[in-house]
Amino acid sequence: MKKGLRLRHLSFHGPTRELATIPFRPGLNVIHGASNTGKSFIVDAIDFMLGGKGPLRDIPERVGYDLILLAMDTLEGDQFTLVRSTEGGAFRLFEGLYSEKLPVGEGTPLADVHSDRNEENLSAYLLAKLDLAHKRVRRNKRGDTNSLSFRNLARLVIINEEEIIQQRSPLSDGNYTADTTNTSVFKLLLTGVDDSALATAQPRTPEEQSRSAQLDLLDQLIESHRRQVKELAGPPDELEGQRERLGESMRSQGELLAVSETEFKDAAARRRDIARRVEDGRDRLTEITALLERFTLLDAHYRSDTERLRGIEEAGSLFGALGAGICPFCGSAPEHHRKAECDFDVDKAVVAAQSEIRKIEVRQRELTQTIATLRKEAVSFERRLPVLEEQLATVSGEIDRVVAPNLRQLRTAYRQLADKDGEVREALAIYRGLSDLEQRKAALEREGEASVDSGNSLADVDLPSTTADKFAGVVLSTLVAWHFPEIDRVHFEAKTRDLVINGKNRTSFGKGLRAITQAAFTVSLLQYCRQFETPHPGFVVLDSPLLSYREPEGDGDDLSGTDLNSHFFKFLAGLPEDRQVLVIENTDPPADIRASEQAVEFTKKEGLGRYGFFPIVPAR
Repeated sequence: MKKGLRLRHLSFHGPTRELATIPFRPGLNVIHGASNTGKSFIVDAIDFMLGGKGPLRDIPERVGYDLILLAMDTLEGDQFTLVRSTEGGAFRLFEGLYSEKLPVGEGTPLADVHSDRNEENLSAYLLAKLDLAHKRVRRNKRGDTNSLSFRNLARLVIINEEEIIQQRSPLSDGNYTADTTNTSVFKLLLTGVDDSALATAQPRTPEEQSRSAQLDLLDQLIESHRRQVKELAGPPDELEGQRERLGESMRSQGELLAVSETEFKDAAARRRDIARRVEDGRDRLTEITALLERFTLLDAHYRSDTERLRGIEEAGSLFGALGAGICPFCGSAPEHHRKAECDFDVDKAVVAAQSEIRKIEVRQRELTQTIATLRKEAVSFERRLPVLEEQLATVSGEIDRVVAPNLRQLRTAYRQLADKDGEVREALAIYRGLSDLEQRKAALEREGEASVDSGNSLADVDLPSTTADKFAGVVLSTLVAWHFPEIDRVHFEAKTRDLVINGKNRTSFGKGLRAITQAAFTVSLLQYCRQFETPHPGFVVLDSPLLSYREPEGDGDDLSGTDLNSHFFKFLAGLPEDRQVLVIENTDPPADIRASEQAVEFTKKEGLGRYGFFPIVPAR
């Protein structure tokens, strides 16, 4: 019975979120459709659930989910489900397939880090299912070996959208010092023979032990940097270009921001001036109103005093006209009246009253003029204040509707650019740090190799030429079946650890053809292992293999005028059930594939088919 694994379900669970799950079938599986719908995230999640350190990409759609389930089975019929936190860490293993419901109980804990001393880890568990437990692979020319980890296999079967277009060998992950290990794993899959029989050339000297310790430390630092690099937006050259574009955008945005700041300050100054004038006008109008009330009351007092004095004047005139009578002051009769004892003089009282009336009339005229002036001033303010208030409302509205929002938008945009610039700078610093660490490690490796070049070193990984030729033949038959243009010969070059297609190095092609030939390499490795009954995980995951249909690099990289698309899917659809292929694509597969159960389309259109991997969260 052949050994192999198959993916069955990938599911995300959260206490407040709707289940997000997708099934996988034996043979071909296709997930296609619009961009930014979670297709590539599925690839990342599968890798994460097979021991990838992560962290998972922090996309908004996964917020609220705390558990991931990956249900799998073996070709022998064993079924199991791996459960892991979205934050990473150890796994829990449950028998049976789970997707919609969470398994009950604690399960069997499995560490996320491979160890050849303790088999209670995910890597050892999966390798045992493939009869690859306790295998060893060579890691340097000296003949030192490492315990085979499932992660060594994962990089040959899970090809993300970045790796599929890389301008390097499929056996290289960009780390020079790992090339020997990667090639040893490739040889193990092709031949079924590991490197357990290798013996170290000679006992290590203290210097070599020190160098080995340094290399181990550098490996840890490099691994840490590589995890960070996985989250970055692109390679260093793209980041440098992005940084230049960000600098230009920030300068342009800064100029617009300065203009907007000036406009805001000018408008705010106008608003303050008009508001001050409105406030002063209202205060003066209130003051005038109070004065008019007081002056009106004073005018009433003047009129009252004048009427009283005129009464005195009139009474005095009447006393003079009536002749002698009882004195109104002392009450004496005329015959008893004594002027010495009563100093009242009617004429003088009349004259005094008339004099006082004239004084009051003068004051009353002045008061009348003052009241008229104040009323005129009040009328003026009553006419001007509405105009000023309208101007204030207009300026305030302009600030609130146009100037302030525009300023906020520009400030937000500038801050976002500054934040992005900071992220790019940090990313470049990580790349520089990674490059420095890799150079230091490579230098230490070269020192180690030089120290044993005097006859104590072994030959590099020896891939038998007959095996390499057979593998190249499988690749050729795959490319022919796919109708790769003008394909007539394929050779595996041991020095570059890569394919030579029609006499041209694979890495010399454009990124679109690099993607399809990387896919051919990966699928052919599965085909070869099944044909010659050598070990293989039994599944492959390919993200964007048909890039040349969507983003070709020039005419020589453009496959849109060929029928490779249809033959590619036809070939994969015809694979036996002991081989599973998951293809992630933006371009649509042929109509017969789209209509089958093997294909799932993410429409990115609410209400039309499946929107994406994660359900749409209703707006609150």
